[in-house]
Formats: sequence, structure tokens, C-alpha cells
Amino acid sequence: MELAKASSLATLLVFENTINRELIRSLHVYRLADGKENEVEREFVFKRNGPYTEMAANPLLKLQKFRVSELFEGKVTGLWLCIFAFHADGPPHRIPPLLSISRNPKLKSIPNLFSDLEMILQCGCGAEDVLISGISSEGTIEEDGDNQNQSSRRLPVFDQDLNFLPNSAPTSELSEPEKAEQGHTGIVMVKKKRATSKDIARIAMEDLAKYFDVPIVEASKSLKVGVTVLKKKCRELGIPRWPHRKIKSLDGLIRDLQEEAAQWQHEDEAAAFAVAKRRMMLETEKEIIERKPFIELQSETKQFRQDVFKRRHKARALKKAMSFSSPNLGH
Repeated sequence: MELAKASSLATLLVFENTINRELIRSLHVYRLADGKENEVEREFVFKRNGPYTEMAANPLLKLQKFRVSELFEGKVTGLWLCIFAFHADGPPHRIPPLLSISRNPKLKSIPNLFSDLEMILQCGCGAEDVLISGISSEGTIEEDGDNQNQSSRRLPVFDQDLNFLPNSAPTSELSEPEKAEQGHTGIVMVKKKRATSKDIARIAMEDLAKYFDVPIVEASKSLKVGVTVLKKKCRELGIPRWPHRKIKSLDGLIRDLQEEAAQWQHEDEAAAFAVAKRRMMLETEKEIIERKPFIELQSETKQFRQDVFKRRHKARALKKAMSFSSPNLGH
């Protein structure tokens, strides 16, 4: 707190752990009087049924080697999801309910974070938002659940598109029962109507989550809307890319690890335990993506998937080489 008083706050980043959502990390960048900047990383435990506490923090976030100025809400860094990103040189920011001073009195028990949030409000650089941008923790804000449907919350709109220009209009999306009309030539012409605004409005995140494990074409048929309409709805809900491929990739890795664990079960218990532990981590990551489909795969998972691909490629190459050499051995 003394450091904050003797300097100005240039940046405040708050992260939520994607595995244990009670773990919160913050990165404070203070601009000193001589123009230099000092970075302070802190870690907290936001207990749902108890007080908030601050713990000694090692610089885990900075080990990810990201640029502070490029961090934004929704960005995943290792196991940490950015839930609030304040930059003094940027536009005003909405403060999520979990970090709202007026709505979350527990913040007073962690003065280092509380004072900086208070400063952001006092200088007019932030506003406490009742409708959070879809990336809030569950902490102490559960009293709002009775007054507001989770699906009605505004979610972040990403610049990345779903193979469709953001400002272009849907062309031939069809949702209602087809009407058959008789043409002049006697050929039955099928006229299809595009989805109505009522059909689109009724779709919530919970409805989409049921079909994340299938391609978007199949999902659109099940939801009775066109693919382009579904993509537009995804953008409104903050989903930049249909998560089917990510979930399918995780399912494949989990299935491979199950088979590998069974092979090691009677040979090496330690190896079997290690494989089972990794499988549980992947299953947890899959559950998180199903709840927050805008999250990318963790860097560790991508590296593990790449290693699996390399092993398979080497195995195929070795098998192919052996098949070529087998006829020669006969001579």
C-alpha cells in the first residue's frame, strides 16, 4: 500500500486459476515519480465460505513472458484466466462483481488489492458493472443469481470471426418447417424461411453447451437454426470459434491415456499413476472449456498433443521402414 501511495497505478491485471477458482493472482504496475515502473505480483485465496486472504506470491505470471500492455479480459496465460485488465492509458473499464467494492465487502480484508480498485473508481477509470462481461468468478456474488439469468449477461465480443464478417447479414438461414409450393412446371419447389428473431433470442449458453461435442453443422440442425445464425449467436455470447475440435482433441488424448494407463497397470504402478494424473488434468480442462468455450487449450496440453503426434509419426515411419525391409530379408 505504501508503494501505491508513493506512485501512480499504471496497470492492474487480475487472474483466476482455471483449476481452482478460489485462487486469484494480481499484477500491479506502478509508475514511479522518476518515470520508471515497478511490477508487484500478489496471490490471494477468495474463499466462498470464509474471508479472503493474501499469500506470499512467487512471480508465476511473469514467467509466462507476456507483454503487460497486450493483456485483455478472457486471455489465458498458462493456468490463469484474466478476469480484469486495467490500463491507465486505455479507455474506462467495467469492474466485474467479484472485484466490485460496493458488491463484495470481503475485498476490504485484502487492502493491497482493495486500495488499487478503489483508486481506479475514484479517478473515474472504471465502473462497477452489474452485467459482467461473462468472465466473472462465482465468489461472493451468488445473490445476483435470483435477479438475473446467467444467459442474459453480456459476454465479450471478440475480433476474431467464425468464418463470417461481423457486420455482414445472414443470407439464407432456415429454421422453420419448409413450405412446399407447386411451380408452373409441376415441380415441387421447396421454400425455406430463415430463423425468426424469437428463435434466435431463445438460444442461451446452456443450449449451445449441449452440442459442443458435435460439429457446428449438426448443432445448427439440432437447434433448428442456420449455421450462419448460430455463428452470429456465438459471437454475441463471446464464443469466437466453435469448440468441437478442442473437445474432440481432448477426448482423443484422454482415450489414449486410458489405454496407456491400462498397459502400465501391471508393469509400473508409478508410471500408471502419472498417466492417470495427466488424464484427470485433461478431463478437468475439458470441463472448463465446456463451461467457458472461449478459452484456448493450455500451452502444456498443446505441447503434450504435439509430443503424441510426433510419437505416432515415428511409429508409422518405423513400421513402414520395416515393411520395406522385410522382403529383402527373405532373399
